[in-house]
Amino acid sequence: MKLYDRKKIDWDNVLFDNRALFLLLAPIIVEQLLNSFMGMVDTMMVSTVGSEAISAVSLVDSFNNLVIQMFSAMAAGASIVCSQYLGSGNKKDSNNAARQVVLAVSVISLALMVICLAGREHLLSFIFGKVEPAVMQNSLIYFLITVISYPFLALFNAGAAFYRAGGNSKFPMKVSVVSNVLNIMGNAVFIYVFKWGVAGAALSTLISRIFCMAVIFYCLRKPRQVIVIRDYLKIRPDMPLIVKIMAIGIPAGVENSMFQFGKLAIQSTVSTMGTTAIAAQAMTNIFENVNGIFGIGVGIGLMTVVGQCIGADRREEAKYYIVKLTGVAWVGILASCLFVLAITKPVTWLAGMESESAAMCFEMVKAITVVKPLVWVGSFVIAYGLRAAGDVRFSMIVSTLTMWLCRVALCIFLVRVYHFGPMAVWIGMFADWTIRAVIFVSRFLSGKWLKNKII
Repeated sequence: MKLYDRKKIDWDNVLFDNRALFLLLAPIIVEQLLNSFMGMVDTMMVSTVGSEAISAVSLVDSFNNLVIQMFSAMAAGASIVCSQYLGSGNKKDSNNAARQVVLAVSVISLALMVICLAGREHLLSFIFGKVEPAVMQNSLIYFLITVISYPFLALFNAGAAFYRAGGNSKFPMKVSVVSNVLNIMGNAVFIYVFKWGVAGAALSTLISRIFCMAVIFYCLRKPRQVIVIRDYLKIRPDMPLIVKIMAIGIPAGVENSMFQFGKLAIQSTVSTMGTTAIAAQAMTNIFENVNGIFGIGVGIGLMTVVGQCIGADRREEAKYYIVKLTGVAWVGILASCLFVLAITKPVTWLAGMESESAAMCFEMVKAITVVKPLVWVGSFVIAYGLRAAGDVRFSMIVSTLTMWLCRVALCIFLVRVYHFGPMAVWIGMFADWTIRAVIFVSRFLSGKWLKNKII
């Protein structure tokens, strides 16, 4: 089967020429890269407090990421719906969809914040089981402050998604850059000057997220934007439109939540290996996130591109962009994996990691560098394009099954039966990536992903 039919594409009037693609993708990639770089710096700064501090931050962030991914999925659902409306030339409904997302995200994020604050001690004990007392104490402090930031982060993600749906990824990048700088400056003051440890790290994160949300929503009020949101207190529920958005957002949210639940299950297994293994796994996760930044950035941009193509009923053009940007992502992943491998030892040394943790981390990064360029792009980037066309249920089912049957089950089996160390996490992950890549490539070639209509 052809990847796409060149004869059915009007090459003189494509929605996104090379320049438009670059202007869309470059800021997203830079933003994702800086976020990860700042996350690495953040971890290095926390690690100077001690192994208990970095272990606590790693454990709590594994839960925080579950909540963050859920709101990111809702924002992605809105972005897809808005992109398709914009592609069809219906700006009014695009704005209405954005307003409903703001309402839904506000209500749900505030409710989750209250629930997590009320039961934080029981929640952490249930998820992570018995950990060292010093680690749990730091975890409770870090969790208390970061939970308060949930509504601000959720709303910023939604606002940034609205800008990207309209093809403007540069402005969210600028806001994110300033926010990250504020976060690092806050860390320096609160950790090194005031000696507040994990509380200082959490407080600087909270302040930066408040800043992001305030700036993005102040600017969304301006009429020159493609999507304009104002009169926030006058927004009222439009249930048919909310259902349409949730039809995309809920499957994506379930997929991301199951993904994070799986990571929590793995994290619980790693937490039984001791502080050395937890620290090594935490740093390896950061490196793996960094070498995937380029691919994730391409995937996020691909949702806008494919969404507008589907809205404009240009299906062959949508196929073309998926193929083209998958190739771009592969080149970027290969280069970033090699770069991360080269900086692993210097970074672990600068971070002051214990020699055993650093050595363990380097071995895992080497394995990732070999496997990731081979299968990761097929397992993730293509799926972004399929979701943008509305094929979210298939993606949810496949990703959930491969996560639990490969990544989680295999990891636990290797640890419990063969007494593997944290490398078991990555063996399970490699199996997950490989199987998922085969399935998503097959789905793309079948063309069945084009049969799901949103608008």
